[in-house]
Amino acid sequence: MRGRSLTPASPRVNPSAGVAAPPSRRKLALIQPIRKARVAEEIADRIRVLILDGTLPPGQPLPAERLLASRFGVSRGSIRDAFRMLETIGLLETRHGQGTFPRELDVDRLVAPLASILTYRRDLSEELLDVRRMFEPAVARVAATRITEEDLADLQRILDTQRRKLKAGAATLVEDTAFHAALARATRNRVVMRLMETLNDLLVESRRATLRQKGRPERSIQGHEAVVAALRRREPEAAAQAMRDHIDQIAELLQHARRPRGAGPRSS
Repeated sequence: MRGRSLTPASPRVNPSAGVAAPPSRRKLALIQPIRKARVAEEIADRIRVLILDGTLPPGQPLPAERLLASRFGVSRGSIRDAFRMLETIGLLETRHGQGTFPRELDVDRLVAPLASILTYRRDLSEELLDVRRMFEPAVARVAATRITEEDLADLQRILDTQRRKLKAGAATLVEDTAFHAALARATRNRVVMRLMETLNDLLVESRRATLRQKGRPERSIQGHEAVVAALRRREPEAAAQAMRDHIDQIAELLQHARRPRGAGPRSS
């Protein structure tokens, strides 16, 4: 790793001369001495940019800590702190005896930090519900334009199972979650599918709480059936509205579940 440059080379290289064109002024700025108080965060951000733009590619070790510390004008401890931050969000990995390497980027590593934050911050549940209001109607809208008969059959099987279990008095949490996952698959978008998977993981506790309420499982099925009916008609706006109504209903039930027992309705 001795002598390795931290600045990205221009793709226009003369093979015979072996000399790269000068790097852009913006990328040179990434390796200037750090002047901000939050040193490790700033280093992590600059290294992140170099990873995302391909300057520091997967499979090749990062320059040694000593070299990075010298180039950034900071201590080796600050470099190690920056490495730990980037490892936490899945951009770096340390291989024993080999060094520190950028990791291949995939959807899981883009979404995992969000999942970690929300899992340990239950006080953000209102914000999560707001995310659902923005995200899931849009998913339903796109699904209505791309859904296949096979997708519709999958959704109908989930609804049939949900209704059978409801009649038998069994829990329907699995089917409630599976419905939203199947809807995401109908968009044919892998990022949407992974985001929905993350939302489903985060929503397990709130779904468990609301599905215990009297009448909630039946209302959940009715909400899902309204979405599927719009999907069958291939009506994007109707599908989005049905999903929006479904989520608003969930919000109302969650508010009721959090209200202290014996408390009356809030005055408007």
